[in-house]
Amino acid sequence: MADKELRAVYAETLIALAAQDACVCVVEADLARATGTGPFAKAYPDRFFNVGVAEANLVGVASGLSAVGKKPFAATFGCFASRRAFDQFFLSANYAGLKVTLVGTDPGVTAAYNGGTHMPLEDLALMRVIPGLVVVEPCDEVSLEAAVRLAYAHPGCVYLRLQRKAAPRRYVPGESFEFGMAKILRGNLPGTRNAKSGDDVDVALLALGALEVGEALKAADLLAAEDISTTVADMFTLAPLDADLVRGFAGRAKGIVTCENHRLSGGLGSAVAEVLAGMGQHAPLATIGVSADSFGEVGTQDWLAEHFGLTAPNIAEAAKKLVAGRRIAEGRIAEGRIAEGRIAEGRIAEGRIAEGRIAEGR
Repeated sequence: MADKELRAVYAETLIALAAQDACVCVVEADLARATGTGPFAKAYPDRFFNVGVAEANLVGVASGLSAVGKKPFAATFGCFASRRAFDQFFLSANYAGLKVTLVGTDPGVTAAYNGGTHMPLEDLALMRVIPGLVVVEPCDEVSLEAAVRLAYAHPGCVYLRLQRKAAPRRYVPGESFEFGMAKILRGNLPGTRNAKSGDDVDVALLALGALEVGEALKAADLLAAEDISTTVADMFTLAPLDADLVRGFAGRAKGIVTCENHRLSGGLGSAVAEVLAGMGQHAPLATIGVSADSFGEVGTQDWLAEHFGLTAPNIAEAAKKLVAGRRIAEGRIAEGRIAEGRIAEGRIAEGRIAEGRIAEGR
């Protein structure tokens, strides 16, 4: 069976929730066809609100609906949800302590031919600094349905980053999820031993979203061919981050690589670096994402991913450099200890010679 478009899963889940709760409603900014919420409008026309091309008003209306007890899901392209409506979402929804789920579609390079003006490469950075906001990016239809249901049950605001098109299924239906908890898709949890080698994992690949979870899994295959063991984690939520998982790998892996369809500054790589900064010694970190100096461009998703260095070979190369660097460092430490041992042996020998000379003098 072909994978469903994620926007269809989003709409179907909202319809199911609306059948159970009359407070569930949808707010759109003239993009219902793009978001896929037309079926919701048909099923519940009195709970569907189109505010037109006015994204700030989209969030204002959603906040007003929340203030009178409704549970709104407001959606627009991620560039508009973050850059254009940021102040309204920050103040009218979050600061006011209301319950609004804001959905930003076409994240990162999935905007493709819509180009740089419509390519949200900084939305995670903006949303991550809002106090208490949950920032979630599912990687497939199962995790998306779970994210929508979790957002419905969550008492506060949520930013849901949504790829509209289909994505390969990574989870079995009914898989359980929690905000703030990553899921291991391949390999071992921190602290568990590799059954084949008996060692802790060489590299942890921490990925966010459909595109980069898929590329991280491909990279794991490339690394396995070179006898480098990996764990691939779907981080699921950027905020709250699964800091315990990060700390676990930081203490045991030879390296950590973060993989995100976002600008390098302010997103997953930055969040993981902040966790590592609070530790003493830790595994080295490499970050895969769009250069902080780059704007979005027009192109196919595949071309853009390669152009910005988001693909499996990029991830694998970063991982190999970390492992090579760690092995060189470990070799130097071992050489240093051998040298220290030889110096110590020499000093002991010198001491014995000196003792001999003192005895001869006596």
